[in-house]
Amino acid sequence: MPEKEIDEDAPIFAIAVAAELSKMHPQTLRQYDRLGLVVPARTQGGSRRYSSRHVQQLREVARLSNEGMSLPAIARLLALEERVHELARRVSDLERQLMAERQARPGARVFAAGATGSVVTLRHGARVRRATDVVLWRPGGLLDPDD
Repeated sequence: MPEKEIDEDAPIFAIAVAAELSKMHPQTLRQYDRLGLVVPARTQGGSRRYSSRHVQQLREVARLSNEGMSLPAIARLLALEERVHELARRVSDLERQLMAERQARPGARVFAAGATGSVVTLRHGARVRRATDVVLWRPGGLLDPDD
């Protein structure tokens, strides 16, 4: 049975659980939400729900704050990290689209004969390696290199 991948962006933790996981007081999490540092998702009833990524961000905020970084500087750093995360997702999406486009093109799949005579599929742009066995030849027949 395949394991399910945990979505790090799924808002699953209530504020008390997120506070415990990040080793902070719930009031600190509320303050960070008001300041826009770590903004959790909200339920229909208005309760905060934190994701695994939010908990990681809260730990990072605590570490940076303990090292003397100001909250506005931390906010800027988190915004830049979020942008990097968004761009990485976009790159992955574009790579998948490009691969699908290449596979859908006529002539995108190339076939060749393998060493045993079997048919093999080559990647786009790949070349078949030639055998590098040395065979000595002389007029009148093959020469065994062990002779």
